[in-house]
Amino acid sequence: MSENITTLTDATFDEVIGASDRPVLVDFWAEWCGPCKTIAPILEELAVEQSDKFAIGKLDVDNNVATATKFSVMSIPTLLLFKNGKVVARLVGAKPKGALLQEITQSL
Repeated sequence: MSENITTLTDATFDEVIGASDRPVLVDFWAEWCGPCKTIAPILEELAVEQSDKFAIGKLDVDNNVATATKFSVMSIPTLLLFKNGKVVARLVGAKPKGALLQEITQSL
């Protein structure tokens, strides 16, 4: 994972999201998830290209069940966009880069 993407855990989630001065896109993923691996390079690109607009974090749902449950993540990948600590967008499933970016920027 790149230095531009923050690894989140149940223990760090609320603090990182609450302390961010930018919106944060959180990727709820798992190691065994094929579509999660498909969008990982796209998120790496967005983390660099869009760093002035939003931050990106990743949360492994297998190791952080409490946070995944808290936000009703039923299928992965699920991307939640947090703005001022609140969920402002939910994207489910792998999408091409252009479609992801369009949906994210509509909610910024």
